[in-house]
Order: sequence, then C-alpha cells, then structure tokens
Amino acid sequence: MTTITPLIAGNWKMNGLKQSLSEISELAQLLTTGEAPRALVCICPPATLLHAVAEQGASSGILAGGQDCHTANAGAHTGDISVSMLADAGAQYVIVGHSERRADHGESDDMVRAKAEAAIGAGLKPIVCVGESEAQRDAGQAVSVVAAQLAASLPDAAGQHSVVVAYEPIWAIGTGRTPNSADIAEIHDAIRAQLVERFGETGATIQILYGGSLKPQNAREILAIENVNGGLVGGASLLAKDFYTIISAV
Repeated sequence: MTTITPLIAGNWKMNGLKQSLSEISELAQLLTTGEAPRALVCICPPATLLHAVAEQGASSGILAGGQDCHTANAGAHTGDISVSMLADAGAQYVIVGHSERRADHGESDDMVRAKAEAAIGAGLKPIVCVGESEAQRDAGQAVSVVAAQLAASLPDAAGQHSVVVAYEPIWAIGTGRTPNSADIAEIHDAIRAQLVERFGETGATIQILYGGSLKPQNAREILAIENVNGGLVGGASLLAKDFYTIISAV
C-alpha cells in the first residue's frame, strides 16, 4: 500500500488584506503548540500577500502557493504573473485550472496543461483542478467529464515531477452542498485508476485533493475516504481556527 502524505491547501481566492496576516500568525501558533499536523499545509493567498505569507509561515511549516500563473516566464502580459515571479515570492505550489478561472476567463484544458508545464519548469508543484457541473452530474457524465479534463489538463511531465490533482465538483463550491461519500469515492477512485494507467507507480503516489465546500463539520468524514489525500479548501481557510480544525481531521 502506497503511503501518501496528505495536503491541506487553502485557497483564499480574491480575499485578504494585510490585516488578514493575523490569521497566518494564529494558524502558525495552532500548528506549533498543538499536536503536530499529519498533513502538509499550504495557503494560496492573493498575489499581494504571497511573499508575506511565505515569510511568516516558514517557521511553522506553512507553505505558500499562487492561485494562477501565466504560461510565459516573462514578457508583455500586463496584469499577469509568471511562475518565476511566484517562485521568487516564496511559492512552492500554484493552483491551475480552478473552475472559477475556467468559467471567468475561459481557460481550456490546453491552457491549463500549458500552465502546469510552466509551473513544473519553474520548480513549482501545480495543483491541477478538474470537476463537473451540476448539469453534467445530473446527466450521469461526472466520471467521463472529469476523466477527459484530467487527460487533457495534466502534462506528460507529471510522470517525472511532483503534481497534485484537485477534484472540485463545480456545483458544490461555495454552495454549502457536498456530494455524498459514495459519489466522492467514485470520482477519486476513477482519478486514481487513470493516474496509475497513465503514469504507473508514480500515478499511485500523486495526491488527489477534494475541493467543494470542505468544512470543519464534514472534513473528518470526507478525508477518511480512500484516495482522498487532502483538501483544497475555500472559505473555511480564511479563518485560522476553521482551517486548523480541517487540518486536524487528517
């Protein structure tokens, strides 16, 4: 049986000002004074706070990540941020292909794959997001939709470099609704089988995170499901106490 160290990653999305760094301080205190966490802990703040989060979290093991990146390393791309900039600011991870990026910015699987390749090239670990809409789930297409996204969004380099896959049912994000344990298990098992088929033994070691209204109330149940190797947490990661409760559920 392959042992995978779980990852609990917090996606702050477009939330957080300098005063929000007090939550990082509180989280650091909880992580260092309580029982040692059995998971890797990462915060993906807005780019304006990335360097501060990386510096502030270092002593307590809090890793930092970006929420998006450009495919190019530098150039005339006003308002974009490159993987080398993220790395320079202290990031170790970067989220690519989040459903909000796919929806709000029309990002295709090809674009997501190119971003993941850029991240790997800069020594970052991409967190590649996949997930189905409510209509697709209702039509019985959840597994096939996620499989197609995963095949097209994950670069071949994932066989030789560290990547993370995050399953986020789009209809569950920020709605308070979550799939039942059997539904989550079905998708995560299908993702694992696809990773093993494509990458062999390496595919058995890739972390598969669950994202979609993961909260303190449901974390223990969801994180206990086989092939759920952590979580991509939205709103609950903004408050140190809530996020720590989820980390402690591992």
